[in-house]
Amino acid sequence: MAYETAGENAAAVCLLNLAPTDRVLEVGFGHGRTLAGITSRVSGGFVAGVDVSSDMLRLATRVNCDAIAHGLLELKQAESPTLPFPSQSFSKLLSVHTLYFWKHPLVELCEFRRVLRDGGRMVLGFRSKTPAAEAEFPSSVYTFRTVDEVARLLSESGFSEITPTEFRSANRAIALLTACAV
Repeated sequence: MAYETAGENAAAVCLLNLAPTDRVLEVGFGHGRTLAGITSRVSGGFVAGVDVSSDMLRLATRVNCDAIAHGLLELKQAESPTLPFPSQSFSKLLSVHTLYFWKHPLVELCEFRRVLRDGGRMVLGFRSKTPAAEAEFPSSVYTFRTVDEVARLLSESGFSEITPTEFRSANRAIALLTACAV
């Protein structure tokens, strides 16, 4: 999966417009390789990640052991509706391929808004609802939403300047929604 989604994650990170002093949170870090790239670009800031899976936490910890040892990166096992950080802790937030698993996406997005500073930037990446996407994955696990549905949820949860971008790889397209915390 790390290689399959590498281009998608890189495109999402690019849309964050990272600065060296940013405070960045990745929700659903999985393998942790995206965090490694972010940490290398945020030399005077701070990077954190949360993932629900203890297996992914162990893997990402191994991938990022040097950054963790130097205090540049903090990883936690947590669920997105209850992020273990104070309000307005981050200037940037990234979450790719997590939306499908949220039972109540407005709750997650409101929590993302809570931990983002006013004016903070978020990028949310996902496969949009299409018959092809729904046919590939079991509906008992994955819930697909359209770009318009997700944009509406972002607006309802305190985001503005919502801009959709499509990223295409050889075998699929994903939507990347950039939004600003207001």
